[in-house]
Amino acid sequence: MAPEQTAREPFFSTKSHERLSGASMHQPLRLRCDEAALAANYRSLQTRAGAQAGAAIKANAYGLGAAGAARALWNEGCRDFFVSTYWEAAELAFLPTGSISVLHGIGPTDEPLPGVRPVLISVEQIARWKSRGGPAQPCDVMIDTGMNRLGITREEIGALDGLTIHTLHSHLACADEEHPLNAAQLSRFRAASDSIPAQRYSLANSAGIFLGRDYAFDLVRPGLALYGGIPRSEARSTIKPVLSLEAQVVQVRRVRSGESVGYNATFVAPSDMSVAIINVGYADGYRRHFSSLGKATFGGAELPVIGRVSMDLVALDAGVASEIGEGDWVTLDFDLERSAALTGQSQYELLTGLGRRYQRIWS
Repeated sequence: MAPEQTAREPFFSTKSHERLSGASMHQPLRLRCDEAALAANYRSLQTRAGAQAGAAIKANAYGLGAAGAARALWNEGCRDFFVSTYWEAAELAFLPTGSISVLHGIGPTDEPLPGVRPVLISVEQIARWKSRGGPAQPCDVMIDTGMNRLGITREEIGALDGLTIHTLHSHLACADEEHPLNAAQLSRFRAASDSIPAQRYSLANSAGIFLGRDYAFDLVRPGLALYGGIPRSEARSTIKPVLSLEAQVVQVRRVRSGESVGYNATFVAPSDMSVAIINVGYADGYRRHFSSLGKATFGGAELPVIGRVSMDLVALDAGVASEIGEGDWVTLDFDLERSAALTGQSQYELLTGLGRRYQRIWS
């Protein structure tokens, strides 16, 4: 007789998953997001533009967390939100009907979502929208005025006949610098707005807002500046930092004079020293470019990064922080403009590279 078989829990059972992925699971990384600073940036940008401001919350609100950012901005009076794809739009289903536009338009395998407007970017998408929803259904349209990335050309404008266009968009290619293309795009968009009927017209991004009110039209679409980035020097006096990064100490160790720290032994201790190892790395968007250049603070003391930034660990010179120990939290210097200059990475890359291991806290 075969031995009695006992029921065993499958390795990947629902019960196992629930046990291992509980909502209370500790995270040793925190990304703190300041709702008051976000609201102040929104108000400042809208005032400077002299027009209604929407918000680009694509790429998970540039890394800060789309749901938290959208709720905070809605409470501040923002009514227009821009994502890249329908997948991103579906994650924001709590937003009211008519408040989301999908910047990449409607692709061949996309299914329209009720109350979400595609920003149609090609003749093919225009035909697709007409066949699926009917021309009377409101949509947005992107026209190309010189960026040559997305948008219909001047020669293709006839394809718009019959569409109900809610917002006509274009996008500035060089707004973060003084470039003759800025004025050329403005002139081309003005001409388009004179000939293409739409409820609203929108050209300026964060940097474009600082080019002057001529670029604002009816609606501006800030992204970077909302989240504390500095798109142009004119923004330094008004844009407030929104995020701060905090990491927990994994271990504090003693390193003797002449010993090296980290991969490739790029740092050698000049004397006996205390080193704090913290729970963050390039997998979390704290780039290798910060190696021996970045810094953190603990209790008002500055702790320089020493050696190479690893995938999920960073070493700090903790000599001036005698009280620091395992489980303590340090704050990483992640000022966007300063960090971009230090690492050679753009502020956009620094923000959107922030990984999923952070506990994102809006307060």
